[in-house]
Amino acid sequence: MIRTTRATTALALAGAAAVLLAACSTAGSTSDPSSSSSSSSAKKDPAASCKAPSSPGTDALKIGTILPLTGSLAYLNPPAESGVGLAVEDINAAGGVLDKDVTIDPQTDSGDSTDMTVSSSAATKLVNAKVPVAIGAESSSVTLNVIDQLTSSCIVEISPANTATDLSGYSSYYYRTAPPDSVQGSALGQLVTGDGNAKVAFLVFNDTYGTGLRNSVQAAVESSGGQVVYGGKGKGQEFPPGQTTFSSEVTAALASKPDAIVVLAFDETKSIVPELVSQGWDMSKVYMSDGNTADYAKDFDPGTLKGAQGTIPGASPKDDLKQRLVEYYKKSSGKDLADFSYAAESYDATTLAALAAVKGKGTDSGTIQANMDKVSGADGGTECSTFADCKKLLDDGKDIHYTGPSGIGPFDSNNDPSSAYIGIYKFDDQNTPQYQSAIQGSVKK
Repeated sequence: MIRTTRATTALALAGAAAVLLAACSTAGSTSDPSSSSSSSSAKKDPAASCKAPSSPGTDALKIGTILPLTGSLAYLNPPAESGVGLAVEDINAAGGVLDKDVTIDPQTDSGDSTDMTVSSSAATKLVNAKVPVAIGAESSSVTLNVIDQLTSSCIVEISPANTATDLSGYSSYYYRTAPPDSVQGSALGQLVTGDGNAKVAFLVFNDTYGTGLRNSVQAAVESSGGQVVYGGKGKGQEFPPGQTTFSSEVTAALASKPDAIVVLAFDETKSIVPELVSQGWDMSKVYMSDGNTADYAKDFDPGTLKGAQGTIPGASPKDDLKQRLVEYYKKSSGKDLADFSYAAESYDATTLAALAAVKGKGTDSGTIQANMDKVSGADGGTECSTFADCKKLLDDGKDIHYTGPSGIGPFDSNNDPSSAYIGIYKFDDQNTPQYQSAIQGSVKK
């Protein structure tokens, strides 16, 4: 159901312009955890020595994954795994790449930011396997831990979920099919203030994702005339990842007398919500982001989160894609798929890599990297929405613009989507987020 309240009206009127307004990175020192600036422009590209070979490789395309099998983001694995797997099924059903089936191997565990040894080990496995492409990671902090290792080994890393602004333009071999935090932050800030909230408190963890997104939301809130009264940039009021008790943080936030509280966290949310309830906070005045806008039906009493809202990059997958993802996950795991976060982005990341290989007539990483922006439509081309249709156009010698289910625009010069949708969700009485609407925003460099 499409929401028709004043908040949605404000967002619709603001549209892309409102998102564009706050889509610039904020300057600051990269040693400051509250800074969202990127030092990538001053940093040497880890993949500087990588290049496409004079004779493209023709081995069967092997795609590795680095997705969260364990840790606080493990709930994001099923939709990501399903997106990658379904894309590979569709690719192979259309004849594969260079007439050979694509395989997913190895599938490694990215873990989360509380134990970086997990992702370091996963990256080593991918390097040793000599995969040309790795899909992942979901966490921006995890990617920042492994991106040098992967891209310096000339592996094309494509994240379906990374949003930290620090990753924009980080490496020529790094791409993402989710927009940077500046886009989601602007949308979330507009949502908060559009609901009439003038004073805003943040409960945010001290993580690249958390602080970077907080900075973008704060900029949007303040540009709309709002005020941040707790947890703002430079206040030193963040909590460490993995914390499990929040009595003092919630007490301090409520003492600032906010109209709304924005919770930017991962699994810590399961401890924050009960504390907010116990201290009498109106949960319909809670706002979340993609890191915690999830199904809490099994975690909280019915009605606990009713009316709370959140944002997730990407428009909600269409019903036919959802059904196919559900069927794929049931077939591959024997389990039901209830969360679709970043499933479409995972599908598109995989499809774009395969199309790049088709266009360049090579399955090596250099050939794929050299053609990623081209198949995304950066140079124009005929629009096509499936691997089969796009492959036929490429085989006929035509340029293409792949328009997949995530709805992202062509890659820009930073290998970010040039535009993207941000979905708006509201929690029902079963503590499950229900899609309301989406707005499209452009990434301003």
